[in-house]
Amino acid sequence: MNEGQRPGTAEAARLVEPSRVAAPSDTWMYLDGRMVRYSEARIGLLTHALHYGTACFEGLRAYWNPDLGQLFVRHAARHFERLERSSAFLGITPPLDVPRLVALTLELLRRNEIRADAYIRPILFTASEVLNPAMEGLSRSFAVYVTPFGRHADAAVGTRCMVSSVRKIPLASIPASAKITGTYVNAALAKSEARRHGFDEAIQLTGEGRVCEGSIANLFMFRNGAFATPPLSDGILDGITRYSLLQLIPGELGVGVAERSIDPNELYNCDELLLCGTGMEVLAVTEVDGHQVGDGRVGRMTAQLQQRYRQAVRGYSPRYRDWLTAVYEGAG
Repeated sequence: MNEGQRPGTAEAARLVEPSRVAAPSDTWMYLDGRMVRYSEARIGLLTHALHYGTACFEGLRAYWNPDLGQLFVRHAARHFERLERSSAFLGITPPLDVPRLVALTLELLRRNEIRADAYIRPILFTASEVLNPAMEGLSRSFAVYVTPFGRHADAAVGTRCMVSSVRKIPLASIPASAKITGTYVNAALAKSEARRHGFDEAIQLTGEGRVCEGSIANLFMFRNGAFATPPLSDGILDGITRYSLLQLIPGELGVGVAERSIDPNELYNCDELLLCGTGMEVLAVTEVDGHQVGDGRVGRMTAQLQQRYRQAVRGYSPRYRDWLTAVYEGAG
């Protein structure tokens, strides 16, 4: 490290930041019952969701398998089922049921002829143009956008985290199980704080001081020969990648995994630590608040999990093919 360089400055640069890639104007997307070009999709400046965060969303990934000539959407139905649960908290419902939402997603990927790793963003929002936070009687809009999507970060290197001073929103305020846009101001503040201090990512605590999750990812810790992850009762998102790892850890690594509360001090002396989510997949944490995790590199158990996860989501593991929905008919 150069003298005077802030810790983590170089490491932060390895993040891919795919969300900053400009959307091609001719991309096909779905908006309120129609297939339209991205350049044609417009919402009003006074749209309720823009001002009050009254929208819910999902993030799905699709993975290209060049050997099979096939694109697989991971846990498509499970994501849309979670969207339905999120929308119930807002009192708005998607215009289509889960099977038709899955079919719509496949149609969009085919229409855009995507044969690469991709990201799918459905969003359901209050669309009335009114300056009043009440949601009763408002119209709703629904959109789905798809785009090619590479790696979030270098999985072979890992990420450096700080424990954020921004605590997670308590369950009594906004349910953690709902992906509501307004909630993500909390995540944005935590991640921005971490970046200002030269780290890549934030780890947030509950109001009571227990480990909760990353700004946009769940957390797993490996210590004393077993994995642990915070329980849903500690205010974490019911993550779908977390669900996958709860199967992979005992099934592929042959070690135990407990859903239990984690004290922040455990982060500083654990053997391995990782974050997981649809965007970042499985990412090792190599440092927390200046404390090296393990030997400061991607740990052996985390590396094995990364490999098993990649094999599963690309359709190479028959045991987990029920996670996947194929996009192209006639391919492998």
